Amino acid sequence: MNKNLVDQLNKVIDGDVENSFRTINKYSHDASLFEVKPEVVVFPKNKRDVESLVNFVRENKNRRPNLSLTGRSAGTDMSGGPLNDSIIVEFSRYFNHVPTINQGVATTEPGVFYRDFEEKTLAQGLIFPSYPASKSICAMGGIVNNNSGGEKSLKYGKTEDYVKKVEVVLSDGKTYEFKPLDEDGLKVKMSQKDFEGGIYRKIFELVSKNKTLIQKAKPTVHKNSAGYDLWNIWNEATDIFDLTKLWVGAQGTLGMMLSAEIGLVPTTKYREMVVIFLPDLNNLGRIINMILPLGPESFESYDDNTLKLALRFFPEFAKQLGVWGMVQAGIAFLPAFLMMFMGKLPKLLLQVDFTSNDPDELKTKVAKLMKELEPLQLKTQVAIGDQEKKYWLVRRESFNLLRHKIRAKHTAPFIDDFVIDPQKIQTVIPQITGILSKHPEFIFTVAGHVGEGNFHIIPIVDIKNPAVREAIPQIAKEVYKIITQNGGSITGEHNDGLIRTPYLTQMFGEEMVKLFEQVKNIFDPQGIFNPRKKVKGDLKFAMAHIRENW
Repeated sequence: MNKNLVDQLNKVIDGDVENSFRTINKYSHDASLFEVKPEVVVFPKNKRDVESLVNFVRENKNRRPNLSLTGRSAGTDMSGGPLNDSIIVEFSRYFNHVPTINQGVATTEPGVFYRDFEEKTLAQGLIFPSYPASKSICAMGGIVNNNSGGEKSLKYGKTEDYVKKVEVVLSDGKTYEFKPLDEDGLKVKMSQKDFEGGIYRKIFELVSKNKTLIQKAKPTVHKNSAGYDLWNIWNEATDIFDLTKLWVGAQGTLGMMLSAEIGLVPTTKYREMVVIFLPDLNNLGRIINMILPLGPESFESYDDNTLKLALRFFPEFAKQLGVWGMVQAGIAFLPAFLMMFMGKLPKLLLQVDFTSNDPDELKTKVAKLMKELEPLQLKTQVAIGDQEKKYWLVRRESFNLLRHKIRAKHTAPFIDDFVIDPQKIQTVIPQITGILSKHPEFIFTVAGHVGEGNFHIIPIVDIKNPAVREAIPQIAKEVYKIITQNGGSITGEHNDGLIRTPYLTQMFGEEMVKLFEQVKNIFDPQGIFNPRKKVKGDLKFAMAHIRENW
């Protein structure tokens, strides 16, 4: 059947169609703990190819109900978002043209790697501030479709705040543009007697009739990528109706993205980082209240287990700084090595990054923070300019190092992205780590965007151990119960995917999940795009597809 499918697809697209063992194995994985083997992987060359793929599935769906399309770019998703047992549509091979930049807005294709995108924006003194920690390996398609955030989101917001327009192929096999519409523009769209017009009418009716339910369900934390973003589509104060808000973060479940226009911000000239070493969490709430009013660009954290990892594999981290950088990093980390030897590593390390075009403003903010910290008698350090790099390497690269350096154990990201009110960190984090501590099979690290209450807990386990596999859904249910009870989100930037979609009812309730299902049906009535994500999550399917080999 696979050969027949390959032959059929070769007849309808100009791009590549592959189903070799090597290709199938590669696209069975992302950065999650899952393995889902597709039937075939296709590499479309142009818009017509993508339209033809959608039409092929649409026309054959009745005969082959399991036929579907899942878009993919770099494959760095930690939720299983780009995994599917049917057709993978891979964009990084051909949809990777150099982005164009005009008046502070970049037009990009989904297969463009962020590192290449950033090189072009920086050349013009601009940056897309919502890049994730995986900035060196991720692509723009995943950034948009997951509504990614990162270290700068505290100050600048998330991807949803920068997408101006998307060009997409919908389930009727035709290409459309979504962008903000004023009242007159919305009326024009709703008057159309076609598929697009139907979408606008139905979504407008859905958000209008269910306004109270939708606003009540809106997460109150700083960031959220769970569910479909229904609360920001229609801004009644400005009369702007914007379906890009729905599309961004929909994880490719509503159609295929061909391009996006993304806003950029100017880079800043100067930066200073204050590093705070906490022996415990007792004063964390107080420290957060000191820092946030000063307006840091980022406010990050990682725990003693993460720091131990960095020190244990110091050469792998330091070599990224170059020879002189390695020497500098060795000197800078010498106290940490001594603390580890003496068993006195900090429980939590906070890094507070201030940026400005005015160096005096930076000095004033840093001096004020240092003064306010004095009564707590904490160990602190100020890193200026390039001196910050060593700390950012630990924060950004720890997950990649975990994936490769823990011998027989592997990372199992499944409670890796929850968000809570920062004022609740001091009580909630110990509750969550307490749950994990009941399972000695789980070693774990804690890192995150502490200024936003967004934490990444990454367990390290022997995934072949039946006790581990059995415990994963149990732990997830307990953790998400605590998160929802505290008004949080189960995912701030990594999205739902295979791993969290089954828990959306726990977070939002049945009524809201039914609205999500209506949205999916409005855009994709045949279920062509990326099944088991956002709606109709299947925990049994997910647990049956946990990978065993790396």
